[in-house]
Amino acid sequence: MHFRGFVFVVLSSLGVIGCRTDYAELPTFSPEKKLLQAVIEVPAGTNKEQAYDPKTKEFKPVQRAGTDRMVEFLPFPGNYGFIPGTRLEPAPGVAARPLPILVLAESQPSGTVMDVQPVGLVLLDNVGVMEQIVLAVPARPSQRILPDITTWADLTHRYPAAKEVLRLWFQHRGRSGEVHIMGWKDEKEAERRIKAAMQ
Repeated sequence: MHFRGFVFVVLSSLGVIGCRTDYAELPTFSPEKKLLQAVIEVPAGTNKEQAYDPKTKEFKPVQRAGTDRMVEFLPFPGNYGFIPGTRLEPAPGVAARPLPILVLAESQPSGTVMDVQPVGLVLLDNVGVMEQIVLAVPARPSQRILPDITTWADLTHRYPAAKEVLRLWFQHRGRSGEVHIMGWKDEKEAERRIKAAMQ
């Protein structure tokens, strides 16, 4: 075996080559700035659903009945992902997952870790399974597409149509009649639920 080949085998066995970020092990808040973090799984503007698999450390298509799941409606209105370091109690027949988040910002690639600020929470009934999704904006003002929005009151007062857009999108995300909006909450309730879901 050539020396370079030997070095590659040794480094690979030590995990130095080909190591991937373990997004599931990231802290909930960024160590430097102490800001809430979001891991983006699905970029804004796409219809293809995917999710992070902590076992393989890869972003994989979400499947339903053996086929990749697509939103048969308008594309994602924000960057969809999860809050690392959180865990929701699993529902019957549903695997445990981190708390989901929708970041209202320009499209970000899968695997992007963003510092964000919660502005609200949407509660859904998805075929009998209760879901809660945090709504957020980038913590950095230069990344925001909705200027000066830091609270639920800001969002609903300055952009009243945004709530209606989100309502329509969530209700049409799945098959007709599957998803129902159960309520909307403000940033304080979002923060409370994030803390409750922290491991």
